[in-house]
Amino acid sequence: ISSWTPQGTHLESNRDDCTVSLVYAVHLMKQGSVSFDYQYLDSNVFFEFFIQNDQCQEMDQTGSEKWIKLTSNGEWGTHTVNLKSGTNILYWRTTGMLLGGKPVKPVLLKNIQIEGVAYTSECFPCRPGTFSKTPGSSSCDLCPRNTYSGKGASSCTPCSKTQYSQEGWSECKERPPCSEKDYFQIHTACDSDGKTQMLYRWVEPQVCVENVTGAVTLPPSGEKEDCPPCNPGFYMHNSSTCLPCPQGTYSDGTTECQRCPGGTEPSLGYEYKWWNILPRNMKTSCFNVGNSKCDEMNGWEVAGDHIRVGVGGSDNDYLILNLRVPGFKLPTSVDDASATEFGRITFIFETDCSADCELYFMIDVNRKSTNVVESWVGSKPRQAYTHTMTKNASVSYTWAFQRTNKASDVRQYVNDIAKIYSITVTNAMDGSASGCHACAMMSQQDGSSCVPCPAGHFINKDTNQCQECPPNTFLSGHHIYGKEACQPCGPGSKNNKEHSVCFNDCTFSHLDQNRTLTYDLSALSSVGSIMNGPSFTSKGTKYYHQFNISLCGAEGRKVAVCTDNVTDLSSKDLQNESADLNNFIKTFVCQSTIIPADGRGFRTSLSSQSISLADTFLGELISLTVFNIHDLFPESSWKVPDINFFFRSPQPTASCLNGRSTVVTLRCNPEKSARGELTVPSKCPAGTCNGCEFHFLWESSSACPLCTETDYHSIEGACKGGVQDTLYVWNEPKFCTKGVLLPNKTSAQCEVVSLWVKAGIGGGAFMAVLLVSLTCYFWKKNKRLEYKYSRLVMSANKDCELPAADSCALAEGEGEENEDDVVYSNTASLLGKLKAIASKADGDNSESVQLKSSQSERWVWG
Repeated sequence: ISSWTPQGTHLESNRDDCTVSLVYAVHLMKQGSVSFDYQYLDSNVFFEFFIQNDQCQEMDQTGSEKWIKLTSNGEWGTHTVNLKSGTNILYWRTTGMLLGGKPVKPVLLKNIQIEGVAYTSECFPCRPGTFSKTPGSSSCDLCPRNTYSGKGASSCTPCSKTQYSQEGWSECKERPPCSEKDYFQIHTACDSDGKTQMLYRWVEPQVCVENVTGAVTLPPSGEKEDCPPCNPGFYMHNSSTCLPCPQGTYSDGTTECQRCPGGTEPSLGYEYKWWNILPRNMKTSCFNVGNSKCDEMNGWEVAGDHIRVGVGGSDNDYLILNLRVPGFKLPTSVDDASATEFGRITFIFETDCSADCELYFMIDVNRKSTNVVESWVGSKPRQAYTHTMTKNASVSYTWAFQRTNKASDVRQYVNDIAKIYSITVTNAMDGSASGCHACAMMSQQDGSSCVPCPAGHFINKDTNQCQECPPNTFLSGHHIYGKEACQPCGPGSKNNKEHSVCFNDCTFSHLDQNRTLTYDLSALSSVGSIMNGPSFTSKGTKYYHQFNISLCGAEGRKVAVCTDNVTDLSSKDLQNESADLNNFIKTFVCQSTIIPADGRGFRTSLSSQSISLADTFLGELISLTVFNIHDLFPESSWKVPDINFFFRSPQPTASCLNGRSTVVTLRCNPEKSARGELTVPSKCPAGTCNGCEFHFLWESSSACPLCTETDYHSIEGACKGGVQDTLYVWNEPKFCTKGVLLPNKTSAQCEVVSLWVKAGIGGGAFMAVLLVSLTCYFWKKNKRLEYKYSRLVMSANKDCELPAADSCALAEGEGEENEDDVVYSNTASLLGKLKAIASKADGDNSESVQLKSSQSERWVWG
């Protein structure tokens, strides 16, 4: 069952993702206060303190009173809240969030003091392990080591020689035989002869017994060896002491310090790779919240070519190593105002553990609060880690190693160790120089001094003069020597004025099928957000992941903000009150874990575990294969290519050794609004499938290309009243936005019948008239011929003056039906008739007519 657990000198909260409360009811005779000391190390735990009255109504409290600040490793914080007279019910409540399966670090409480209560009517006896010399004391003292006491003791009883006890014990235990876990090795400092030696010492205070069966003895001391050389930037003052090189000089640690040649200046910093003594700006300590016996011990011990954790007093001690940097000083030729990197720390380490050991790397900027940058659990092979400082400030770097977070009276993991082989800090203000680097010169004359270069300039190797970086490049940040210091911007990006960063100005062009597609993404320049989920922890706590995305514009500034705080999403006042409690990150893409108000009965929503997913903009492309990224979204149904924005966070983590990468895919969707909608892959509802690559799809009408003249067509109307209208309409479906406007309706004069139609109608009418005229003429002519023929026949029958025919008889075998068959000859053509008319003489009164019968032909002359 999860609960607050007494640990002798303090109370400890749960280590799982349950919600547990410590409740204390007190009645105040007058206004008073409550104060308590606490340790709150883990941001994966939400720690709140609130007060209710006897009606179970929560008292008014500011955000800073209710939500407790984080403390640094080994430090106790104090929290004080005023109380009203009457009944006050005090609640200390913790809620863990086990999103990665890693147990949380418990909250510790001690020294709870309440003022304003009535005087007590009785005294309480001291608990076992404590004593009080004077009757009526306000508190009891802990029994020292190797003593014990029972309940209500006024003094402590010493243990026998064969027994031992720790501070505050109520009984003594038998001393165990000594083993290899009870001693440790150290390297002596260099002596006057330049020699060092390995020695072995018992862990203090010594608990084990040497002179019993099965006990081990201390190994003999090692042979004296030559001391390691001085660290780079130092020189050997005498055979046993290393001193930093004077200002303006340098040394690799094996030679005397010498001045830098012309055109160069010393490269200031720390480079610690030999560990004979602890450097002057480093210190080490041991801390255990429930046991003060390690307070005087060294947390880390030098060991020649590395520094390693000490033995400590118990397995759950924090063994602490600290390095203080007062500030950073950029090289003379680097412009401070446009610098993106002021310094960096790189250390090489390894851990070898048999239990759940953990190594923390923490940073305290300007002595405000210590934050864990990265941690490593269990054994880790030898590896390097680098952290970059993006602003100039005093910094304290801290390494803390804990063999196990479970308290035990028996030493089990004393051989679990962490080693640091080297620590390098660049541009340290009070550092010494291990070498020299080139600087810009005012002139090429000997003796000319170094001068600063304007923003965006590098040092030309040939002339040692400042020269501006070419277009679409940015200065790498480490150095500005040589043109190679100007790194090319990624595709689809350009440099800012200072050449300090590359960014996209919310525009993009792409050649697609011989057509240039131009995009205006300014509607997407403000920060976009998506909250996916809900998800649930193993204990049923509901949580969401919120992502904030700064896509383009802002001259490359990172404007997406994620906050580690306790935030009432509906109350700006509470946000303002707790602003001093907030730890936030500002980047291109970030993620926060949100626990809603109903997730565990909180009155407010909680935000924590903020991380940066994108510190650097890499470029903007259509293809994903350039950066070796796989597409996790289904293919678009719209016939417009997607645009991919590539980001990266180079800072390595325990699970992402190469840092994190993010791809934001813009997809044209005319059915969406200009701001559009953000989604994550259905296969990876958390936005990532492996925790290192994040994918987002941003569908928007703003992701469609700008409209051009090819995206619409015209429709001509009918000619009415001599006027014809022309309408312009978009091609359907429409895949463009903004750009050219659709032309207005136009009107033009028109004729009902065109000239060619008129000509055709005129020609047709003429031909029709001609045909009708000819038809009438020949019809009339034919009637005249019929009339003349009839008269001819009648005249011939009457006068019998026609010449005799060749044959008037019918051919044999002909039917009688043909005896009166008299027909005209085959119809003559129009041309033939015209010729016949033309050949007729004016005075000729006779015409020749061809007669045709079925058997013979006759010509009749008249």
